Amino acid sequence: MFYRPEDGHGLPHNPFNAVVTPRPIGWVSTRGADGSENLAPYSFFNAVAYVPPQVMFASTSAKPDRGDTKDSMANVRDTGYFCINIVEYAMMDVMNTSSGPWDRDVDEFEKAGIEREDCATIPCSRVARAPANLECRLTQIVRLPGEANFVAFGEVTGVHLRDDCLVDGIFDITRYQPLSRLGYQDYTRVTDVFSLKRPGQ
Repeated sequence: MFYRPEDGHGLPHNPFNAVVTPRPIGWVSTRGADGSENLAPYSFFNAVAYVPPQVMFASTSAKPDRGDTKDSMANVRDTGYFCINIVEYAMMDVMNTSSGPWDRDVDEFEKAGIEREDCATIPCSRVARAPANLECRLTQIVRLPGEANFVAFGEVTGVHLRDDCLVDGIFDITRYQPLSRLGYQDYTRVTDVFSLKRPGQ
């Protein structure tokens, strides 16, 4: 099968996000300029550089009460900070609750009953029991083609690692089984890993 996206795919559901899988989930916490807090998951998320460490997340739709984007991106644009909270399998349900189309004044930490703590390097809250948190200072927002496509890039200014996930100095992801997004409404979790050396190593 071959199709040009501009012509449509002719399938019952769009296969695009099923092709680019699995995708890590960035559970983005932000604080608005007015002090309100927001927490929402984004599967267009990844690390993009080592030195200095940098990450990105993309928002691809808008809410009526936010104009051209959603709560997370609007808050980042206003304040310049965000925190990426890593999602473990055990937090699947509360993560999903936080993904709802809630009004801008709804605090998803409270809505889903999620414990929060203050970040150490930025004025923002983080998910207290997440396996890891990446505190980020915004470096740039890039507007992509399309009505509401924005990408936020941030430099990681602080990293929290949950103690039970550190084994002999290694951050062991099998201890918490990271939740990943597949296509359609499907998800998966990482339960085992293997090593593969590059040529010359």
